Amino acid sequence: MWRREAPHVLSTLLRRFGDFTTCEDAVQLALVAAAEQWPREGTPRNPAAWLTRVASRRAVDLLRADAARRDREERAAAREPERASDPSDPVEPDDTLLLLMLCAHPALTTASQVALMLRAVGGLTTAQIAQCFFVEERTMGQRISRAKRTLADQGARFEAPTAEDLPARLHAVRHAVAAVYAQDHALTERVRGTDPLLAAAAVDLARRIHRLAPSDPENAGLLALLLLTHARAPARLDAAGEIVPLAEQDRSRWSPQLIAEGIALIEGALPVGPVGPFQLQAAIAAVHAEAPTMEDTDWEQILVLYGMLDAVEPAPSVTLGLAVATAEVSGPEAGLEILDRLPASSHRRQAVAGHLLSRLGRADEAREAFLRAAEGTRSLPEQRYLHRLAGAIRPV
Repeated sequence: MWRREAPHVLSTLLRRFGDFTTCEDAVQLALVAAAEQWPREGTPRNPAAWLTRVASRRAVDLLRADAARRDREERAAAREPERASDPSDPVEPDDTLLLLMLCAHPALTTASQVALMLRAVGGLTTAQIAQCFFVEERTMGQRISRAKRTLADQGARFEAPTAEDLPARLHAVRHAVAAVYAQDHALTERVRGTDPLLAAAAVDLARRIHRLAPSDPENAGLLALLLLTHARAPARLDAAGEIVPLAEQDRSRWSPQLIAEGIALIEGALPVGPVGPFQLQAAIAAVHAEAPTMEDTDWEQILVLYGMLDAVEPAPSVTLGLAVATAEVSGPEAGLEILDRLPASSHRRQAVAGHLLSRLGRADEAREAFLRAAEGTRSLPEQRYLHRLAGAIRPV
């Protein structure tokens, strides 16, 4: 319930008060009040309205820096009888999408916009966001704090974007939604399985964005990418909750409906206009989805697409994909050369290096790479998978 309602409450407070830090703190204080009162008194008939009232009062209190008044109004909120919902309640279905666009303020860099959106809407911790960006948790915490200070220093108001501003705002929103799904996909800090709420929320947001601006081919690319990726979710883990690599997945468990929808979207988007990064990522996912087996995968086409993606929007994850595709087409040594572009501290780089070194027969180096990769990830299933790979390598 909190994950569902918090974005609505925060967006309502942002409209009223504008200051992100104050509004976020107020929403968190409302959560504390709910956690204390709802178990005793029962869940309100209208949770969103209750949270909004308490959070609004908390925001006023924070702005006034009046601790005594804060305590009195919390008690008053607890005694206030519930009422039926009205048009001012934050239950509009597009509030979450609006909040995403509000966070994509032009005063912020794209990276800061995405990080702020993941905090405000995705519910991710600073550590989880840091993993999305391949940076340390402390670095990401500083980035989020700087983003809030920038908005405060410039007196920025969170307002709905104009038609002219919409494309730039959607660019940042697309990256945030993709990062939310990628975080679910990474199984970070989870013992078993993925969080279906997070994955489903990302797909739903991508659908909303596509409906909002269907003429933008990148919106279709984002939705196609998430659908094609989500189609493989049933085969990604075994019955024990352990990771099943792509080459070993039972492709009969992939969702043909999601694959068909995703392929239709990307085939319709590619001829429309300039080809952007999400269309290219979706095209790569479509090539994988159309291959009946791993051996039938058209790696040459994937290599071309990754080369285009690297030229359009280079990123560490793109470099990893380029290295894998290069290794499949030109051999593992060529793939290792691509990996040298990434920092050795990246556990994903170490994992890919372990596979390529193993193919070259460099057993000791491969085992060391897998172990270093296991040390660098917070995902327990991923740690177990990497340790299994390391243990399966026999000393030379």
